[in-house]
Amino acid sequence: MQERLLVMAILLVVGGALIVRRGRAQDQLDSLVACRETQKLIFENAFVRIIDDVIPPGVSKPKHRHPHGVVIAVEDADTETRSYPEGKVLRRHAAKGTASWNEAIVHDVKNVGSASTHFIRIDVK
Repeated sequence: MQERLLVMAILLVVGGALIVRRGRAQDQLDSLVACRETQKLIFENAFVRIIDDVIPPGVSKPKHRHPHGVVIAVEDADTETRSYPEGKVLRRHAAKGTASWNEAIVHDVKNVGSASTHFIRIDVK
């Protein structure tokens, strides 16, 4: 009986460790993890996550993901985005004060302008 309990306990610990490890691996694409140099969390609750996103000129952000949500340009911005898995590259200009709806995406982003970009992202959970 004790051996059986010991085996069950070991299986639970190993299973839990695998689940935690898998969750951490998935978190590597979370924008706040992948882009920690350029993105800062402003607010989060059960419904939304609001992110302050500033990219210096010429800087690229690595591959990361966002759920659907609204992006507000605080300053004019020129960016180049590659979406995954398609690899489609899109150059965009966002004018200061404009807002856009974005569907869920996995992408990387480069600031191709001469000034820092500044966006506020409102990710809907």
